[in-house]
Amino acid sequence: MTDLLGLPYLASQHGGAIDRTMSYMHVLMIALFVGWGGFLLYALWRFRRARNPVANYHGVTSHASSYLEVGVAIAEGVLLFGFSVPMWMQRVDRIPPESQATVVEVTAEQFAWNIHYAGPDGRFGRTDIKLIDTQTNPLGLDHEDTAAKDDVITLNQLHLPSGKPAIIKLRSKDVIHCFNLPEFRIKQDTVPGLTIPVWFVPDVTTAQMRERTGNPEFQYEIACAQLCGLGHYRMRGFVTIDTPEEYQAWMDAEQAKNQAEGDEDGWN
Repeated sequence: MTDLLGLPYLASQHGGAIDRTMSYMHVLMIALFVGWGGFLLYALWRFRRARNPVANYHGVTSHASSYLEVGVAIAEGVLLFGFSVPMWMQRVDRIPPESQATVVEVTAEQFAWNIHYAGPDGRFGRTDIKLIDTQTNPLGLDHEDTAAKDDVITLNQLHLPSGKPAIIKLRSKDVIHCFNLPEFRIKQDTVPGLTIPVWFVPDVTTAQMRERTGNPEFQYEIACAQLCGLGHYRMRGFVTIDTPEEYQAWMDAEQAKNQAEGDEDGWN
């Protein structure tokens, strides 16, 4: 069905439910299009002027159209309350415990994605708007804070381990952006002043997706799906889904690099 609808390859556990719901919606819309289109053509032929030179003031006495309308309303109710609402509740009300997930803060700005990892201690370092420097400290991380010592910050590069829930806490520094991961069926606006969590379980690594697509250069992308300014077109990030071992190796390397930079700049 993914190929039939022209959707990107699926790479998350919950994405199948979203694809099925969209498929059912397409089936209903096709049925409505064909049905009402056919009825329009029939009405044009049946009530053409040549056959009906004088108006009929009695009108239609059949209740078939009412029954059809009730049927359509029932089908829409099933889609809404049988599929969409339960799926929405699963994504919003049943977020897994942070102790069992990879928790990442993603802060959008014109025109980049700032990625913040808590490090081994599981605590995000304190940030202060007064410390923000767009070149060296885009999130205003307080390097004097103990919890910030092992934090990792990247620009437009999000790494996640496969097979483990990922909780992404979305923020914005300036205007409304939209965090869109097509292969993971994730799309959520980032709103200034709010922290909005989204979660999913990635289950296809970048290496596996490259094999699946036959494209050795394939990369998952973070797209901004909300017009956010003149540079909107270049607000592009990338997601790398690693095996748990690869993810830990990447995290260790990032922390070692941060430690070296901290020693050089006198943070540690």
